[in-house]
Amino acid sequence: MATIDGGEMVARILEREGIREIFTLPGDVDLILRAAESRGFRIIDTRHEQAAGHMADGWARVTGRPGVAAVTSGPGVTDVVTAVANAYADAIPMLVLAGRSAIVEDETVAQQSLPQVEMMRPITKWAYTVPRPQRIAEFTAMALRQATTGRPGPVFLDIPDDVMKAQVEEERVFFPEEYRPKAPPAAQTEAIAKAMDALESAQRPVILAGGGVWFAQAADELREFAALTQIPVLANGKARGCVPEDTPLGFGDFVPLAAGQPDVVLVLGARLGLFTGGRYLSLIPASAKVIQVDIEGEEIGRNRDVQLGIVGDCREVLRQLLEGARQHPWPQRDAWLEVLGRTRQGRSQAFAAGLASSEPPIHPFRLATEVARFLPDDAIIAADGGEAWDWMNSAAVVKRPGHWLSHGYLGCLGVGLSFGMAAKLAHPNKPVLVTTGDGSIGLNFAEFHTAAKHNLPVVVVVFNDKAWGMCKHGQEMARGKGQTVATELGLVHYEKAAEGLGAYGELVEKPADIVPALKRAFKSGKPACLNVLIDPDAVSPATIGGAAMSSAIMAAAT
Repeated sequence: MATIDGGEMVARILEREGIREIFTLPGDVDLILRAAESRGFRIIDTRHEQAAGHMADGWARVTGRPGVAAVTSGPGVTDVVTAVANAYADAIPMLVLAGRSAIVEDETVAQQSLPQVEMMRPITKWAYTVPRPQRIAEFTAMALRQATTGRPGPVFLDIPDDVMKAQVEEERVFFPEEYRPKAPPAAQTEAIAKAMDALESAQRPVILAGGGVWFAQAADELREFAALTQIPVLANGKARGCVPEDTPLGFGDFVPLAAGQPDVVLVLGARLGLFTGGRYLSLIPASAKVIQVDIEGEEIGRNRDVQLGIVGDCREVLRQLLEGARQHPWPQRDAWLEVLGRTRQGRSQAFAAGLASSEPPIHPFRLATEVARFLPDDAIIAADGGEAWDWMNSAAVVKRPGHWLSHGYLGCLGVGLSFGMAAKLAHPNKPVLVTTGDGSIGLNFAEFHTAAKHNLPVVVVVFNDKAWGMCKHGQEMARGKGQTVATELGLVHYEKAAEGLGAYGELVEKPADIVPALKRAFKSGKPACLNVLIDPDAVSPATIGGAAMSSAIMAAAT
């Protein structure tokens, strides 16, 4: 009678899901790694479990499919907590597999014994310990169903050492095959009719697209609906590129809402929170009629009244809206599009002096603009950092879905290199560029070695202002110039450190040298680190906006 262990059971379930990549550090998950490798999986070993978790997160963001990280018990689990929390805040489908001390050693002060499930439960959709060897496959399938059904999110499954290593008769193992719904929820006909009435009568309608559009694979439907109705689409970080941003209907983020006064706002799979201005500085006018579509009813009406809430899958709802939209003529909205379109030039005008200057130090918006102009249409951008993220967020023109990766609600720095490596793994023939601050690059800097080892030639541009810029500028705005604490980093030669880890490195100090350095970096065929010295006194709009939001919150609290 043939027997199998837990590693083989896990690998078979992952394979049935079409998963062929695992991000990991070795340890007591080695049986999973061995079984997966024997089946042709690609195993990417990182230098820190946090990076493995961020790679699984980045993989999901760039492909729309769940990423998988496998980490050892104890410190391996605690190391991956930040990555799991980041995925949880942004509703990213991710499976974290972990080892665990043997059940027979419970309450014996065993090595690497911690309450892992209890730690993970508040930052996952679902967390569980596999209780018996013959149920490992069943629980792995259960975890993947939880990660991908409804609002997606990270899940955690740990497998005790004695459960993992036990040999089980293969015929006693249940391998689930049909274990998730095949028909995503659609909206009621009456709700669709009300939505269509509101959109048809609107003078200044706008669509806010979020991660629910991307993970429902609804980019095609959204583009068709926007083109048919001539309704502009603003997108959060997970939905950028679903409508190309070099067209009149595609916008990079929700900020243009502040420039106009929309009368009807269709929110598709996006939360009403930080990126719509929060509770006290909402970008959506109080007078606007809001139609909110979300797969989870608990999201409807967060932070404000919603005139029409629709619980449903974004693709299914868009298909229903399209069916109705094709039956009616729609007006041209040239004047409304022009109002929103002016925001495209707003920052270029605000930082015109920095863009025009040919002298060092380089203005960070000049750097971001040069990078954005240099990249081809199919380039994937991973934007990390605080102010570095904001400059790139403003300058980038994203033309394809899944081609813009960035941190979200957690504001988690240090994701960039891991996200970039995951993107390069998913799309080896596309250029991948990471932008990051000199503070955030330090958090997972050793992953340059991972990129070199696994032949993942991503180009990293470090916005180096010799400080934790957003913190420094925030402190100076509150206390006065020079009144800072714990924010100064000084000049660090990241390009040299990256060379020591197997990457190409170059220091850039003049505006005229930006593009030539980018060409050399991509031509090198290696992971690359361009350490670019920028103006340390340039303050990003996000820093200014953050200070305003903080003031509004304090005013409301008192």
